[in-house]
Amino acid sequence: MPTINQLVRKSRRTPKKKSKAPALQFTFNSLKNRAVMLEGGAPQKRGVCIKVTTMTPKKPNSALRKIARVRLTNGKEINAYIMGEGHNLQEHSVVTIYGGRVKDLPGVPYHITRGVLDCQGVQKRKQGRSRYGAKKPKE
Repeated sequence: MPTINQLVRKSRRTPKKKSKAPALQFTFNSLKNRAVMLEGGAPQKRGVCIKVTTMTPKKPNSALRKIARVRLTNGKEINAYIMGEGHNLQEHSVVTIYGGRVKDLPGVPYHITRGVLDCQGVQKRKQGRSRYGAKKPKE
């Protein structure tokens, strides 16, 4: 237990919280030619797909989950999950990503936004269309 004098000399510091989406915290400074940390971070980032592939999930689950390796505008390379059934992504597709991990895929802490830039929305989706960039079906 510290004394009052010790606390006056050096007060307690609250530990800094670690970001769950660290690639969104940086932007690229083209004058200094390096990544610079942003104060609050960004909600989304744009990037280019380097590789589109599949990955198997952790133990109790079994599937081939679709992921993409994306190089962001701040120079960082990340793995992002392509949600929904079917996609049109390939190498050099431009996409936006947002933070949010996939629980059964280790090392995939980002999602690709459907229906934005080169990534089409999910076809034939009737419910929960907003998250998948699907248009309202004609009646």
